[in-house]
Amino acid sequence: MPPHLHEDRATAKPEPGTVDALISQTRQLRGKVDAVRRDAAAEDEEDPQLRWQRALCDLAVHQLDDLGAHLGQLRDGLPDLGHREAAAEPGAAHAAPPPREVSLPAPVPGAVQALGRAGSAEWNLVTDGVQWSDELYRIFGRTREDGPLTLDELPSWLFAEDQQTLTAAVTGCLVDARPIDCEFRIVRPDGAVRTVHMVGEPVLDAAGATASMWAVLRDVSELRRSQRTLRETRDSLQRERQIAQTERRLAVELQEAVLPPWRGSLRFPQEGGPTTIDLAAHYLPSSTGSLVGGDWYDALQLPDGSALLTVGDLTGHGVSATSGMAMLLGALRGMAMTGLDPAPLLGGLNQLLDSSAQPALGSALCCRYRPEDRSLVWAQAGHPAPLLFRDGTGRALDAPEGVLLGATSGAQYGQVTERLLPGDLLVLHTDGLLPRRSGPVAASDAGAAVRHLLGLGPRFARARTPQECVRIVVEELGAPEREDDACVLIAAFH
Repeated sequence: MPPHLHEDRATAKPEPGTVDALISQTRQLRGKVDAVRRDAAAEDEEDPQLRWQRALCDLAVHQLDDLGAHLGQLRDGLPDLGHREAAAEPGAAHAAPPPREVSLPAPVPGAVQALGRAGSAEWNLVTDGVQWSDELYRIFGRTREDGPLTLDELPSWLFAEDQQTLTAAVTGCLVDARPIDCEFRIVRPDGAVRTVHMVGEPVLDAAGATASMWAVLRDVSELRRSQRTLRETRDSLQRERQIAQTERRLAVELQEAVLPPWRGSLRFPQEGGPTTIDLAAHYLPSSTGSLVGGDWYDALQLPDGSALLTVGDLTGHGVSATSGMAMLLGALRGMAMTGLDPAPLLGGLNQLLDSSAQPALGSALCCRYRPEDRSLVWAQAGHPAPLLFRDGTGRALDAPEGVLLGATSGAQYGQVTERLLPGDLLVLHTDGLLPRRSGPVAASDAGAAVRHLLGLGPRFARARTPQECVRIVVEELGAPEREDDACVLIAAFH
């Protein structure tokens, strides 16, 4: 917009064909964005990412509606300004000019009617006359019988904190011939609050003095509301991401603090016996990297010279799952030190979960190896059985009775004994080891994981250490599409 206008300025009008083409393209683009917005609206209302997408689409639709209105005004051009030439003639200085009508294009299909509507006004400083367009009356909630507002009356309609902005803009226009470009909020007679954007400029007479001031006032309430919604959803999404990152970091730190510090082979000599246990374990995270679960593995040498081997999985993800896992693993280690066998150990864990303030379910496998007679006493709570590999061939051990931890009060767990031989390899794992599938084969995932592991028997036989066996498992089952975390513990008995 130029800094000021003279009364004899000419009206330029662009080629209608070019502007019509732009209007058509704007309407087509608006329809496409609106289709994207409808698709996003059909999704989960609670998803912060989708809320942000919808807000962004709303803002884009509003701006395209504005663009269509502005192009329509550009196509129609300004109304006849012949009254200005008449006003410049002798004796015509005090004639009241007719109002400037701002012509709007036909509404874009589905457009918000109140969005971006604009009206024009002119305040004549010589005659004190005021002319408003019909649309400006509608923006302010007034009728022609009420009459237009003078420059002195206009500030009283504004929020107190916005009055100084308007006063400074009008003063700069009338005194220093500066163009107006400001925004303020008005309170209409019906109590509605509208945000109005005002642009205008002074009109100078032949002597260079300000004769009048004209302006275009646009209702931008919906546009500002959409922009505010977009900011709020973006800020909310950013806060939720920061919270999720913080929770994941805490969950990872807690998991690393609780699980055994070793990640490679661990020799486990038994006092007073000829047996040595070589151990290796690995934690396999989910493919998303954000779902830190309650899976655990542990190996513990007990005071009587036996060894406790255990794996388990607590339902859920995040800090609550890892903190629950830490509680269970701590309780398991403490009870094992008292000499309890696997079955009563699981009974104690079940009682702990059953009485916990935050209900949860878990599966667990506890094995106690006694080196003096090479016996493995074990029990399970809704967990896959250990896999025993001997001479390159593997099999799943026959499981005793055992329900999930936390499923029922006073649950009783059975236990069985397996005699091991030198060279045996024992594989303990959680049920998320095989990448989860969808569809009718999902129910057989647990069996598929066992079959897959048993098929690795010949490769395990050629491996020299449990750590090499763990690498084989990771190569075979560490798929990028893993939906849940898992862990595997391998023990070799020499």
